[in-house]
Amino acid sequence: MIIEAILKINPNAVVNVSGTNIDTCTIEWLEETAEISKTDIQAKMAEIAYIKKREKEYPSMADQLDDIYHNGIDAWKATIKVTKDKYPKE
Repeated sequence: MIIEAILKINPNAVVNVSGTNIDTCTIEWLEETAEISKTDIQAKMAEIAYIKKREKEYPSMADQLDDIYHNGIDAWKATIKVTKDKYPKE
């Protein structure tokens, strides 16, 4: 996830990462890629993890549309609110 976070911050970054723990890994910045602090990388990793958790919990788009069709917008909002409440934006 370290490289994923780096590429979310800088899609053109060229790096080599040794290790999977942000605190102990070694990051080699290649081809004049500007260095990104481990603090910024760690913050982006937390954001990515948060998004992935929410995405897993939401019903599929097809199920959401079906819910709206059969039960209306208010019922759909109630369904979605469960996940939003479980993983509030920070």
